[in-house]
Amino acid sequence: MKKSNPKALLPIGVFLVLYLGLGIVFEYVMKIPMGFYNIPIVIAFLVAILVACLQNREVKFDDKLGIMAQGMADKNIITMLLIFMTAGAFVGVVGRSSAESVAYFMLSLIPAKFAVAVLFVVACFVSTAMGTSVGTITLITPIAVAVSTASGFSLPLCVASVMGGAMFGDNLSFISDTTIAACNGQGCAMKDKFRENFGIALPAALVTLVLILVLSLNTDLEGAVTQDYNLIQIIPYVLVLIGGIIGINVFVVLLVGIVSGSIIMLATGQIAAIDLIGSMGSGAAGMFETSMVAILVSAMCALIREYGGFEALLSGIRKVFKGKKGGQLGMGLLVGAMDIATANNTVAIVMANPIAAEMAKEYGVTSRKTASILDTFSCIFQGVIPYGAQMLVALSAVHEMGFELSAFDIIPKLFYPGLLLISSLIFIFVIPGKNK
Repeated sequence: MKKSNPKALLPIGVFLVLYLGLGIVFEYVMKIPMGFYNIPIVIAFLVAILVACLQNREVKFDDKLGIMAQGMADKNIITMLLIFMTAGAFVGVVGRSSAESVAYFMLSLIPAKFAVAVLFVVACFVSTAMGTSVGTITLITPIAVAVSTASGFSLPLCVASVMGGAMFGDNLSFISDTTIAACNGQGCAMKDKFRENFGIALPAALVTLVLILVLSLNTDLEGAVTQDYNLIQIIPYVLVLIGGIIGINVFVVLLVGIVSGSIIMLATGQIAAIDLIGSMGSGAAGMFETSMVAILVSAMCALIREYGGFEALLSGIRKVFKGKKGGQLGMGLLVGAMDIATANNTVAIVMANPIAAEMAKEYGVTSRKTASILDTFSCIFQGVIPYGAQMLVALSAVHEMGFELSAFDIIPKLFYPGLLLISSLIFIFVIPGKNK
């Protein structure tokens, strides 16, 4: 047992002050668009690691390098990095047109009065298949604007429905970086975490759908949205979704998605072979920053653990949160606080992972439950913060379509994150969990 040392947590504090402080200045003082995302998060973590290296002079610098190397060499970190790269290649292969085909296909099947409900369901499906909430919002928000313009539905309701559905898939998808980070950080199978999560997310999604339908049925309609689509492009998403649910190895699932997507995109003339290879590379490269964050956080946390920082944090948590249920709530609030500070749910999970693993041992929480809590609470907070990428991308897409909204127009219509929080608390405090 390491000796408790609160000063060892200083690098985390330095990172949060640096990243959150600059984000607030950029976004709200200097009025820089997407201000939080103009800060090089990798540099912020490098500064935090420098602070960690300057602490504890009793440990030689070479020994500190060895401690960081052991943290980065963890099997779960290596697995996480490989999955990040493969998932990026898959998204690069299937591209934007495949996701749009999913959306327009589902809109074509349903009467106009259910269009907003369809937007929510489409966003749920696309984000679960693609593994990215930001990508889903980028693709579906222009469709949401078209639905609002053509039919008379409230624009904030349409956009909020897309955002809620996007967070549903972000929480559940097998190729979402949040799922990959949570599962590999806690050492649990993705199918187990999915089953744990599904029972929490589905009730929240169903109640959200009911609320959307109630509001929709009270709206006077003016028209409908129609657009051409290519049904065959949906196949790779369906294969990945089915493979993940039935428990096939994630690398095999992604390989099937990449191969099927490549065959379809080439056979339908959507892309040339040389461009397809380039798209794979671009997709994998898009995961570079996330991968670097995972590496740097593992190095920083290895030093913090060695210095006794985790023991100090756990000691504080023990005083506030009592028992297994309290410990689970503590995990959720921990990752939520990290997300508020970083505006990035994947980074929040990666930072919370080692601390949550210690908490899981302390409170007797299963790895699948811990991974589920980290992913779910990070998505709850990420789905509503006004400066999060999801909100900023949605507002940007609305602006590009010739309309203007503020985050505070959309937040009151974001039913899903609030209902997901309620569902999570019910599963923590009311429904008994498995001890195995």
